[in-house]
Amino acid sequence: MPEAWIIDAVRTPRGRGRKSTPEKPGGALEQVHPQELLAGTLRALAQRNPMDPAQVDDVVAGCLSQVRSQGACIARMAVLLAGWPVEVTGVTLNRFCGSGLQAVNFALMGVLSGQQHLVVAGGVESMSALPIGSDEGGLDGNNPDLRQLYPMVPQGISADLIATLEGFSREDLDDFALQSQTRAARARAENRFARSLVPVRDKAGRLLLEQDEHPRPDTTREGLASLEPAFARLGAWAPEGGKTLAETALEVYPQAGRINHVHHAGNSSGVVDGAAAVLIASDEFARAHGLRPRARIRASATAGSEPVLMLTAPGPASLKALAKCDLAPGDIDLWEINEAFACVPLKTIRDLGLDADRVNVNGGAIALGHPIGATGAMLLGTALDELERSGLQMALVTMCIGGGMGVATIIERI
Repeated sequence: MPEAWIIDAVRTPRGRGRKSTPEKPGGALEQVHPQELLAGTLRALAQRNPMDPAQVDDVVAGCLSQVRSQGACIARMAVLLAGWPVEVTGVTLNRFCGSGLQAVNFALMGVLSGQQHLVVAGGVESMSALPIGSDEGGLDGNNPDLRQLYPMVPQGISADLIATLEGFSREDLDDFALQSQTRAARARAENRFARSLVPVRDKAGRLLLEQDEHPRPDTTREGLASLEPAFARLGAWAPEGGKTLAETALEVYPQAGRINHVHHAGNSSGVVDGAAAVLIASDEFARAHGLRPRARIRASATAGSEPVLMLTAPGPASLKALAKCDLAPGDIDLWEINEAFACVPLKTIRDLGLDADRVNVNGGAIALGHPIGATGAMLLGTALDELERSGLQMALVTMCIGGGMGVATIIERI
């Protein structure tokens, strides 16, 4: 049976996703065109591996806000900007937060089908250029008929509702957030991210960023406790003559009674810019062309869940992927569960009975940031690097997704 091998994985550092103001400087990557962020990772793959870009069957890239500088099929534009042959194609997809991991999974399907032999998969997001909501329309596309069926609320309200229903306290979430910062600081001090990181330079060759910019290693419990809830005011907002967003959610989940607003900037994912790319080959092609594999992709899966609660499908998606390999959660050595909000990994750990010491061992998006379209591919590289560093065998990457979806991918170190 054919296999899909991961040959290499690279990513940019994550830059703070904010624009400069007179009061505060922006992130280090705010002036870098998002096409260039992705193109830089393509160039790095070609430089690091004995590959001919002309042999790449396709470049598949995830991106959330596909407008303005990220519009016009950014995958194809990045191929051209990277200087790759014009015969190499690109396609851009949007599965919200899971876009980068879905790109990898589509590459997997192409290789396993025999229709493709060498594919680059990844993603990009410049959140300083295009903040969430830049594509307008909201999750439901401002469609009142859909809203009547599923009154989807902003994700932060869904996260607070999950925490309320699960009984996660503000202290539980802050403890997890502090752990994310502590683990990320240790990983950076020990250069655990070094193999995948590709520094970003300007056109003159000057270094712009070589390390992740978002982590706050000086974070304390006291500091986290002082932060105001981020979504209380949003939950209290109501369109003219209508119900508040919190009331809308509680109509679907009246058992919650009220929503405890416990998420804030310190225990939710950071807003950042970045890109990532993964080189995937068939085993036959890799052997024939001298490409040395680092891992094989064992399985992938998606799962849907209730759209108002929205962020609960990483567990079901993981179980679907595990079942394809006849594996159980305890067979996985390392878990990467995207820290969109602290409640997401906490619920997934609880639902699947996971050993928390195997989850996000090098921190996650709370500390490092979540460049929406790129994060899944970044997490795959982080998991692969850690498998190699620690001598472990199997990792599972999973993410919650807007609209009530989850995605998961299992890799095995070779």
